[in-house]
Amino acid sequence: MGRVTERRRVIRIRGGAVSSRPDTLVAEEPLEIRLNGRPLAITMRTPGDDFALAAGFLVSEGVLGAADEVANIVYCAGATEDGRNTYNVVDVRLADGVPVPDITLERNVYTTSSCGLCGKASLDAVRTTARWSLTADPDPVLRITPETLAALPDRLRSTQRVFERTGGLHAAALFTADGELLDVREDVGRHNAVDKVVGRALRDDRLPLSSSVLMVSGRASFELAQKAVMAGIPVLAAVSAPSSLAVDLAAEAGLTLVGFLRGASMNVYAGEHRLALDGANAGG
Repeated sequence: MGRVTERRRVIRIRGGAVSSRPDTLVAEEPLEIRLNGRPLAITMRTPGDDFALAAGFLVSEGVLGAADEVANIVYCAGATEDGRNTYNVVDVRLADGVPVPDITLERNVYTTSSCGLCGKASLDAVRTTARWSLTADPDPVLRITPETLAALPDRLRSTQRVFERTGGLHAAALFTADGELLDVREDVGRHNAVDKVVGRALRDDRLPLSSSVLMVSGRASFELAQKAVMAGIPVLAAVSAPSSLAVDLAAEAGLTLVGFLRGASMNVYAGEHRLALDGANAGG
Protein backbone atom coordinates (compact mmCIF):
# COMPACT_ATOMS: atom_id res chain seq x y z
CA MET A 1 0.00 0.00 0.00
CA GLY A 2 1.14 3.53 -0.70
CA ARG A 3 2.54 5.65 2.06
CA VAL A 4 0.64 8.51 3.66
CA THR A 5 3.54 10.91 3.04
CA GLU A 6 6.33 11.20 0.47
CA ARG A 7 9.56 13.21 0.28
CA ARG A 8 10.36 15.67 -2.51
CA ARG A 9 13.27 18.08 -3.04
CA VAL A 10 12.35 21.76 -2.86
CA ILE A 11 14.17 25.07 -3.22
CA ARG A 12 13.57 27.02 -0.02
CA ILE A 13 13.80 30.81 0.05
CA ARG A 14 13.77 32.52 3.44
CA GLY A 15 14.71 36.16 3.89
CA GLY A 16 16.68 36.15 0.63
CA ALA A 17 18.65 33.01 1.57
CA VAL A 18 18.26 30.13 -0.90
CA SER A 19 18.75 26.49 0.07
CA SER A 20 17.82 23.01 -1.13
CA ARG A 21 16.17 20.54 1.18
CA PRO A 22 13.74 17.59 1.21
CA ASP A 23 10.14 18.39 2.06
CA THR A 24 7.39 16.10 3.36
CA LEU A 25 4.27 16.04 1.21
CA VAL A 26 0.96 14.29 1.71
CA ALA A 27 0.57 11.37 -0.71
CA GLU A 28 -2.26 11.45 -3.23
CA GLU A 29 -3.23 8.44 -5.33
CA PRO A 30 -6.39 7.37 -7.18
CA LEU A 31 -8.70 4.79 -5.63
CA GLU A 32 -11.12 2.94 -7.87
CA ILE A 33 -14.15 1.62 -6.02
CA ARG A 34 -15.83 -1.41 -7.55
CA LEU A 35 -19.18 -2.85 -6.52
CA ASN A 36 -19.60 -6.59 -6.98
CA GLY A 37 -16.73 -6.50 -9.46
CA ARG A 38 -18.01 -3.59 -11.58
CA PRO A 39 -16.34 -0.13 -11.62
CA LEU A 40 -18.38 2.41 -9.68
CA ALA A 41 -16.27 5.49 -8.90
CA ILE A 42 -12.75 6.87 -8.74
CA THR A 43 -11.59 9.29 -6.07
CA MET A 44 -8.23 10.89 -5.39
CA ARG A 45 -7.28 10.06 -1.82
CA THR A 46 -4.51 9.68 0.72
CA PRO A 47 -3.77 5.92 0.99
CA GLY A 48 -4.97 4.34 4.19
CA ASP A 49 -8.38 3.27 5.56
CA ASP A 50 -9.36 2.42 1.98
CA PHE A 51 -11.94 -0.19 2.99
CA ALA A 52 -13.59 2.33 5.33
CA LEU A 53 -13.49 4.96 2.59
CA ALA A 54 -15.24 2.63 0.15
CA ALA A 55 -17.85 1.63 2.72
CA GLY A 56 -18.48 5.24 3.71
CA PHE A 57 -18.86 6.26 0.09
CA LEU A 58 -21.52 3.57 -0.37
CA VAL A 59 -23.34 4.83 2.72
CA SER A 60 -23.47 8.30 1.16
CA GLU A 61 -24.76 6.72 -2.05
CA GLY A 62 -27.60 5.01 -0.21
CA VAL A 63 -26.29 1.52 -1.00
CA LEU A 64 -25.23 0.52 2.53
CA GLY A 65 -26.60 1.16 5.99
CA ALA A 66 -25.50 -1.77 8.14
CA ALA A 67 -22.42 -3.94 8.59
CA ASP A 68 -24.21 -7.17 7.63
CA GLU A 69 -24.98 -5.76 4.18
CA VAL A 70 -21.31 -6.20 3.24
CA ALA A 71 -20.01 -9.66 2.37
CA ASN A 72 -16.39 -8.52 2.10
CA ILE A 73 -14.10 -5.76 0.89
CA VAL A 74 -10.84 -6.66 -0.83
CA TYR A 75 -8.03 -5.10 -2.82
CA CYS A 76 -8.09 -6.27 -6.42
CA ALA A 77 -4.96 -8.20 -7.36
CA GLY A 78 -3.88 -8.07 -10.98
CA ALA A 79 -5.22 -4.56 -11.48
CA THR A 80 -2.37 -3.78 -13.89
CA GLU A 81 -1.25 -5.42 -17.12
CA ASP A 82 1.69 -7.10 -15.39
CA GLY A 83 -0.55 -8.47 -12.67
CA ARG A 84 0.74 -6.29 -9.81
CA ASN A 85 -1.52 -5.30 -6.96
CA THR A 86 -1.40 -1.51 -6.81
CA TYR A 87 -3.64 -1.36 -3.73
CA ASN A 88 -5.51 1.35 -5.60
CA VAL A 89 -8.53 -0.77 -6.60
CA VAL A 90 -11.05 -1.92 -4.01
CA ASP A 91 -13.98 -4.25 -4.62
CA VAL A 92 -16.98 -4.21 -2.28
CA ARG A 93 -19.08 -7.37 -2.38
CA LEU A 94 -22.63 -7.00 -1.12
CA ALA A 95 -24.24 -9.64 1.05
CA ASP A 96 -26.91 -11.88 -0.49
CA GLY A 97 -30.20 -10.08 -0.86
CA VAL A 98 -28.80 -6.54 -0.75
CA PRO A 99 -30.04 -4.64 -3.82
CA VAL A 100 -27.34 -3.71 -6.31
CA PRO A 101 -27.87 -0.26 -7.87
CA ASP A 102 -27.88 0.11 -11.62
CA ILE A 103 -24.33 0.98 -12.68
CA THR A 104 -23.97 2.54 -16.12
CA LEU A 105 -21.58 4.93 -17.79
CA GLU A 106 -24.36 7.52 -17.64
CA ARG A 107 -24.91 6.98 -13.91
CA ASN A 108 -25.67 10.24 -12.08
CA VAL A 109 -23.70 10.51 -8.83
CA TYR A 110 -25.41 13.26 -6.89
CA THR A 111 -22.54 13.46 -4.40
CA THR A 112 -20.32 15.22 -6.93
CA SER A 113 -20.44 18.82 -8.08
CA SER A 114 -20.09 17.76 -11.72
CA CYS A 115 -23.17 15.54 -12.03
CA GLY A 116 -25.19 18.24 -13.75
CA LEU A 117 -28.14 18.06 -11.38
CA CYS A 118 -29.83 21.23 -10.23
CA GLY A 119 -30.13 22.13 -6.58
CA LYS A 120 -33.72 20.85 -6.24
CA ALA A 121 -32.83 17.50 -7.82
CA SER A 122 -29.86 17.15 -5.48
CA LEU A 123 -32.06 17.77 -2.44
CA ASP A 124 -34.65 15.31 -3.71
CA ALA A 125 -31.98 12.67 -4.25
CA VAL A 126 -30.87 12.85 -0.61
CA ARG A 127 -34.43 12.92 0.73
CA THR A 128 -35.49 9.85 -1.23
CA THR A 129 -32.44 7.73 -0.37
CA ALA A 130 -31.74 8.67 3.28
CA ARG A 131 -32.45 5.74 5.61
CA TRP A 132 -32.78 7.77 8.80
CA SER A 133 -34.77 10.93 9.43
CA LEU A 134 -33.12 13.77 11.30
CA THR A 135 -36.45 15.53 11.77
CA ALA A 136 -37.64 12.76 14.09
CA ASP A 137 -35.23 13.46 16.96
CA PRO A 138 -34.84 10.78 19.63
CA ASP A 139 -35.94 11.49 23.17
CA PRO A 140 -34.01 13.19 24.62
CA VAL A 141 -32.92 15.39 21.73
CA LEU A 142 -29.15 15.68 21.29
CA ARG A 143 -28.11 19.02 22.77
CA ILE A 144 -24.71 20.65 22.60
CA THR A 145 -23.51 23.89 24.15
CA PRO A 146 -21.69 26.62 22.23
CA GLU A 147 -18.82 26.20 24.68
CA THR A 148 -18.44 22.53 23.73
CA LEU A 149 -18.60 23.39 20.03
CA ALA A 150 -15.98 26.11 20.48
CA ALA A 151 -13.49 23.55 21.83
CA LEU A 152 -13.85 21.09 18.94
CA PRO A 153 -11.57 22.76 16.32
CA ASP A 154 -8.56 22.71 18.66
CA ARG A 155 -9.29 19.13 19.65
CA LEU A 156 -9.51 18.18 16.00
CA ARG A 157 -6.29 19.98 15.11
CA SER A 158 -4.40 18.33 17.99
CA THR A 159 -5.15 14.89 16.52
CA GLN A 160 -3.94 15.70 12.98
CA ARG A 161 -0.58 13.97 13.08
CA VAL A 162 0.05 13.99 9.34
CA PHE A 163 -1.09 17.60 8.98
CA GLU A 164 1.60 18.62 11.45
CA ARG A 165 4.23 17.17 9.08
CA THR A 166 2.74 18.25 5.75
CA GLY A 167 0.21 21.06 6.25
CA GLY A 168 -1.77 19.51 3.42
CA LEU A 169 -4.51 17.32 4.88
CA HIS A 170 -8.14 17.76 5.78
CA ALA A 171 -9.66 16.00 8.76
CA ALA A 172 -13.05 14.80 9.93
CA ALA A 173 -13.87 13.74 13.47
CA LEU A 174 -16.82 12.40 15.40
CA PHE A 175 -17.49 13.76 18.87
CA THR A 176 -20.13 13.16 21.49
CA ALA A 177 -22.39 16.02 22.57
CA ASP A 178 -20.07 16.39 25.58
CA GLY A 179 -17.03 16.89 23.32
CA GLU A 180 -15.52 13.41 23.73
CA LEU A 181 -13.53 12.36 20.64
CA LEU A 182 -14.86 9.13 19.11
CA ASP A 183 -12.86 8.88 15.87
CA VAL A 184 -10.78 11.03 13.52
CA ARG A 185 -9.46 10.47 9.99
CA GLU A 186 -7.28 12.54 7.66
CA ASP A 187 -7.23 12.71 3.87
CA VAL A 188 -6.24 15.02 1.05
CA GLY A 189 -9.97 15.29 0.31
CA ARG A 190 -12.34 16.44 3.05
CA HIS A 191 -15.10 14.27 1.57
CA ASN A 192 -12.81 11.23 1.78
CA ALA A 193 -12.03 11.99 5.41
CA VAL A 194 -15.76 11.96 6.16
CA ASP A 195 -16.24 8.72 4.20
CA LYS A 196 -13.46 7.10 6.23
CA VAL A 197 -15.08 8.09 9.53
CA VAL A 198 -18.54 6.95 8.39
CA GLY A 199 -17.18 3.77 6.83
CA ARG A 200 -15.44 2.77 10.05
CA ALA A 201 -18.69 3.33 11.92
CA LEU A 202 -20.57 1.17 9.41
CA ARG A 203 -18.05 -1.66 9.70
CA ASP A 204 -18.38 -1.46 13.50
CA ASP A 205 -22.19 -1.58 13.04
CA ARG A 206 -22.67 1.82 14.69
CA LEU A 207 -25.00 3.46 12.15
CA PRO A 208 -26.99 5.62 12.44
CA LEU A 209 -24.68 8.05 14.23
CA SER A 210 -27.61 9.79 15.86
CA SER A 211 -25.69 10.79 19.01
CA SER A 212 -22.64 12.21 17.23
CA VAL A 213 -21.32 15.57 16.10
CA LEU A 214 -19.29 15.68 12.87
CA MET A 215 -16.48 18.25 12.87
CA VAL A 216 -14.67 18.99 9.61
CA SER A 217 -11.73 21.16 8.66
CA GLY A 218 -12.38 23.66 5.91
CA ARG A 219 -15.79 24.52 4.53
CA ALA A 220 -19.13 22.71 4.67
CA SER A 221 -20.16 21.85 1.13
CA PHE A 222 -23.42 20.25 0.01
CA GLU A 223 -21.53 16.98 -0.33
CA LEU A 224 -20.44 16.97 3.32
CA ALA A 225 -23.92 17.90 4.54
CA GLN A 226 -25.31 15.09 2.41
CA LYS A 227 -22.87 12.59 3.89
CA ALA A 228 -23.87 13.63 7.41
CA VAL A 229 -27.57 13.23 6.61
CA MET A 230 -27.04 9.83 4.99
CA ALA A 231 -25.16 8.58 8.07
CA GLY A 232 -27.83 9.87 10.45
CA ILE A 233 -25.52 12.48 12.00
CA PRO A 234 -27.58 15.33 13.51
CA VAL A 235 -24.88 18.02 13.84
CA LEU A 236 -22.25 19.16 11.32
CA ALA A 237 -19.73 21.81 12.33
CA ALA A 238 -17.07 23.39 10.10
CA VAL A 239 -14.32 25.92 10.66
CA SER A 240 -15.17 27.72 7.43
CA ALA A 241 -18.25 28.71 5.42
CA PRO A 242 -21.09 26.50 4.22
CA SER A 243 -22.41 26.67 0.69
CA SER A 244 -25.96 27.85 -0.05
CA LEU A 245 -27.03 24.35 -1.09
CA ALA A 246 -25.56 22.87 2.10
CA VAL A 247 -27.73 25.29 4.12
CA ASP A 248 -30.79 24.40 2.02
CA LEU A 249 -30.19 20.68 2.61
CA ALA A 250 -29.62 21.18 6.34
CA ALA A 251 -32.87 23.14 6.69
CA GLU A 252 -34.87 20.58 4.72
CA ALA A 253 -33.35 17.47 6.30
CA GLY A 254 -33.27 18.71 9.91
CA LEU A 255 -29.48 18.87 10.16
CA THR A 256 -27.88 21.30 12.60
CA LEU A 257 -25.28 23.17 10.54
CA VAL A 258 -22.62 25.35 12.19
CA GLY A 259 -20.05 27.30 10.18
CA PHE A 260 -17.19 29.71 10.85
CA LEU A 261 -16.50 27.84 14.10
CA ARG A 262 -13.48 29.74 15.37
CA GLY A 263 -12.91 30.17 19.06
CA ALA A 264 -16.07 31.34 20.76
CA SER A 265 -17.51 32.64 17.46
CA MET A 266 -19.76 30.63 15.15
CA ASN A 267 -22.73 30.95 12.82
CA VAL A 268 -25.68 28.55 13.15
CA TYR A 269 -27.35 28.17 9.75
CA ALA A 270 -29.96 25.51 10.56
CA GLY A 271 -31.14 23.26 13.34
CA GLU A 272 -30.55 25.70 16.19
CA HIS A 273 -32.91 23.65 18.41
CA ARG A 274 -30.02 21.30 19.19
CA LEU A 275 -27.88 24.09 20.66
CA ALA A 276 -28.24 24.72 24.36
CA LEU A 277 -28.59 28.50 24.08
CA ASP A 278 -29.38 31.00 26.80
CA GLY A 279 -32.78 32.32 25.79
CA ALA A 280 -31.79 35.86 26.74
CA ASN A 281 -28.85 35.77 24.34
CA ALA A 282 -30.44 33.90 21.45
CA GLY A 283 -32.40 36.79 19.99
CA GLY A 284 -31.48 38.70 16.86
